[in-house]
Amino acid sequence: MRDLSGELLAWYDVHARVMPWRVSPADRRNGVTPDPYAVWLSEVMLQQTTVAAVREYHAKFLSIWPRVKDLAAAEDADVMAAWAGLGYYARARNLLKCARAMVADHAGVFPDTYDGLIKLPGIGPYTAAAISAIAFDRPETVVAGNVERVMARLYNIHTPLPAAKPELTDKARALTPRERSGDYAQAVMDLCASICTPRSPDCGICPWRDPCAARIAGTAAELPKKTPKKKTPIRFGIAYVARRTDGAWLLETRPESGLLGGMLGWPGSAWSDAPAPAPP
Repeated sequence: MRDLSGELLAWYDVHARVMPWRVSPADRRNGVTPDPYAVWLSEVMLQQTTVAAVREYHAKFLSIWPRVKDLAAAEDADVMAAWAGLGYYARARNLLKCARAMVADHAGVFPDTYDGLIKLPGIGPYTAAAISAIAFDRPETVVAGNVERVMARLYNIHTPLPAAKPELTDKARALTPRERSGDYAQAVMDLCASICTPRSPDCGICPWRDPCAARIAGTAAELPKKTPKKKTPIRFGIAYVARRTDGAWLLETRPESGLLGGMLGWPGSAWSDAPAPAPP
């Protein structure tokens, strides 16, 4: 029986991407361990955001708040300002909630297991699995959309997402090794990013080229299949723009939940399904 995880790890040892929050395979074998704080910060920032966009923000946060205790003590407005431009601002609010819970409940020390991490605010199943695997080398199965794509192609699974999630997760779990779990999780991510891309996968240089069932069947480019999304609804609202004679603009702090929560913005009306009537 082929050792697919071993083959991928051998590829990763040569082709691992260099990340500021990552410990290289060679350093890890020499006893260097990742910083859980840096790993956690990167995983939250990377949600729905590219590596290229995250690098600068990750470095900025670590320079301002080098430890989780420093972040926990930060002013909300300062963290939101440092996050500005990265998008999905609920992530920044969750960072603060999680950092403060870490200090209050764990003396600023990250739990080293999935079960401990999942109890923290703002940490869901994927993030808990990623941190426990990457930072603590726990044999957790790390499954995001990119990993689902690789599993669908490797096993030529045509069941559309999201219905295929349980099957794809089972396939990923079966491949997760007991040793070097952190390196393996990052190896799959690198495979997704550099070879098994959404469009035009580079099957010729893939370490899983030979056993890939979708490559053999000629269906790799069309997988994973997805159930058509519902049409995105359109909402209407009014923004009020006011300025004083001294040039200052009227702004308000948005509610914690909802669009751009916790950020400064123009005052406005509630959202509705129909445009507001024109003024008389």
